[in-house]
Amino acid sequence: VQLVESGGGLVQAGGSLRLSCAASGRIKSINTMGWYRQAPGKQRELVAEITTGDSIDYADSVKGRFTISRDNAKNTVYLQMNSLKPEDTAVYYCKAVVVPYGAYSDNYWGQGTQVTVSS
Repeated sequence: VQLVESGGGLVQAGGSLRLSCAASGRIKSINTMGWYRQAPGKQRELVAEITTGDSIDYADSVKGRFTISRDNAKNTVYLQMNSLKPEDTAVYYCKAVVVPYGAYSDNYWGQGTQVTVSS
């Protein structure tokens, strides 16, 4: 199972970016999918996550600015980020709880994509 992220980059404060994360491999099912971020010198933190039933949770710092969504047919999760702030600068990681064929459920992570917001 592989998770591949895309969509990071450099943007000015107030701008927008859309991150995508596609899961591939011998996937039987995917449960919760989510986005985490890690800024230099800080711990990795949850940004947003979405369950198979479309129950969604956001970090307080991004509520009203970020929107998470998923396309189950494509095994893909998205993060639309609007009104970006310099403090959103971090490496963003995708995580998925995947049930592979012939194996138990496990957490899988993407390689990370850099988001840099300039002031």
